[in-house]
Amino acid sequence: MNLPISGSLDDPQFSIGGLVIKVIVNLFVKAVTSPFALLGSMFGGGEELSNVEFAAGRASLNAAAIKKLESLSKALNERSALKLEITGRADPEGDKEGIKRVAIERAAKGEKLKDVMKKGGEGASLDSIEITPEEYPVYLQRAYKEAKFPKPRNVVGMQKDLPVEEMEKLMLTNLQASQEDMRALAVSRAEVVQGWLLEQGKVSPERVFLLPPKTEADDKGKTSRADFSLR
Repeated sequence: MNLPISGSLDDPQFSIGGLVIKVIVNLFVKAVTSPFALLGSMFGGGEELSNVEFAAGRASLNAAAIKKLESLSKALNERSALKLEITGRADPEGDKEGIKRVAIERAAKGEKLKDVMKKGGEGASLDSIEITPEEYPVYLQRAYKEAKFPKPRNVVGMQKDLPVEEMEKLMLTNLQASQEDMRALAVSRAEVVQGWLLEQGKVSPERVFLLPPKTEADDKGKTSRADFSLR
């Protein structure tokens, strides 16, 4: 805590009482107007803890998000009276394209999964499949051929072989990201955060609540995130 003290301690006019009162008032105001900034200064090295952000179209936690949740769970565990509300959100611009790009990625993985299963890979799942940069064009082309939309054809009526970028562009154009997809993404983000706080953060379940998701824009930049509030 920084105190703006100046002058000599030997000065009879010197008093820290006013400074202490000022600091207490400032802390109170900060706690009321910006509680997560205060928690961040106390437990997170000054980092704002009011939300965690996600990559477009995804609900997985990155290293920066986990770091915030570690600080937040520490604050909650040391302040047992605090209860946390989580609002999952989706960005109407970035997340719509993100959802479609994730769908293309999963379609390509689905094609590789078919190969894995043919080779006896029992127990393999879509989420366990990894595609190398060298493999991606092959499996993307298969996914492109399986996709149900009109495709460019040559003079004899055969499907044209297209570069990766053009296949992706056509697939993006013909995929849809519905409002229900956006809502599901927002819900997943809130649930992922809640799950981390309960399992890794060891926060009691009765202190972490999910609020209805939000899928509209606001004036605070990207909304590919989960927002927090205290009760």
